[in-house]
Amino acid sequence: MTQMEAALSGKITDEMRLVAEKEQRSPEEIRQLVAAGRVVIPANRNHVNLDPEGIGEGLRVKVNANIGTSPLASDLATELCKIRMALDAGADAMMDLSTHGDLHALRQQLLENCPKPVGSVPIYEATIAVMERGQPIAEVSADDIFRVIEGHARQGVDFGTVHCGVTRAALQALREQGRTLGMVSRGGAFLKRWVEEREEENPLYAQFDRLLEIARTYDLTLSLGDGLRPGAVADGTDRPQIEELVTIGELVRRARKAGVQAMVEGPGHLRLDQVAANVALEKSICDGAPFYVLGPLVTDVATGYDHIAGAIGGAVAALAGADFLCYVTPAEHLGLPTPEDVREGVIAGRIAAHVADLARGNAAAQEWDREISTARGALDWEKQTALALDPRKAREMLERHTPQPGPGGCTMCGEYCAYRIARESSPRKSSPEREPR
Repeated sequence: MTQMEAALSGKITDEMRLVAEKEQRSPEEIRQLVAAGRVVIPANRNHVNLDPEGIGEGLRVKVNANIGTSPLASDLATELCKIRMALDAGADAMMDLSTHGDLHALRQQLLENCPKPVGSVPIYEATIAVMERGQPIAEVSADDIFRVIEGHARQGVDFGTVHCGVTRAALQALREQGRTLGMVSRGGAFLKRWVEEREEENPLYAQFDRLLEIARTYDLTLSLGDGLRPGAVADGTDRPQIEELVTIGELVRRARKAGVQAMVEGPGHLRLDQVAANVALEKSICDGAPFYVLGPLVTDVATGYDHIAGAIGGAVAALAGADFLCYVTPAEHLGLPTPEDVREGVIAGRIAAHVADLARGNAAAQEWDREISTARGALDWEKQTALALDPRKAREMLERHTPQPGPGGCTMCGEYCAYRIARESSPRKSSPEREPR
């Protein structure tokens, strides 16, 4: 029984109880949200020792970290280091985007070393297998694709990105659009080639019921991928993107009828003024399904600082109702991120999520800010750094800039610390009135 099937039947699962405790909500509230498809709990029954997280309406905004090898860089030891870095930085979920090496073994290591929900993109493995043999993507059969998807689900992957909306109609819209940057989704590009070379409909759309059966068997949450997401701000909210989103909305409703959990992936690159509108579109077209956004990056010129551009877009998106932020690292558009890049990306994503949680009225987020502000006013350096979103960096900077912090303040103000001066000041005594002569 899937989380959604249990919720629809009135049953509260252990995972729902754990999520309710974390979110300070009642188990019944979580059950109702899962039953409605507005919250998902990615929890493959084969992922042992999973610490589940809820993603969706009214819950704390979650942050995902991507890891994975490429043909030109990285190895298992480096990826294990990235996993540790991401978890230490507070990632709520992790996705394996590996395209080189023993993909099954790499994924197994991630599942064994990550207690948080784990995602993958099965189409990578299905197509890379034939490309490495020098064969065209058209040699991959629909059976091959579904066999790989089931393999990922059987292994314990909690959520899988499936680009079901890359249909022949959507690709026709792409050809007619004349985009600045065409297609930037790797999974979407693989399927584009497959559809065009075989002159057939995308099997993930044409045989969606087959996908639902796999998802139901393992309780694999479907992450309906945005293969036509804009990769340049000039392409934001264009016809191909919306064409795909309408199809995804249809598939969300079919998944719910089948008792399968589904969330929706979104852009991408968007101008800041389009971010809230895109969230509203997804929530309307997909009937409130949890929204998982990459960034979004709100400018194309922040190369080397894309984690900052992504955090700006992520905060606006989450305030507007996005539920799950895929981190962006400083290496975005430049190369495979290092472990330290991964950490920077997670922290930037968490800042964006927390900013939105604060504005959305999350009680735990508001209490956290109150606590650190109180510690700051008391010049309690130990408590202030411990409460920082990134305690490690806060302590490093304190030691670097103020080696001996104390009641006199830090090196910014020293004896002229506003907190100390305000606290130590007392009303001036007035002079006695003189008697008139």
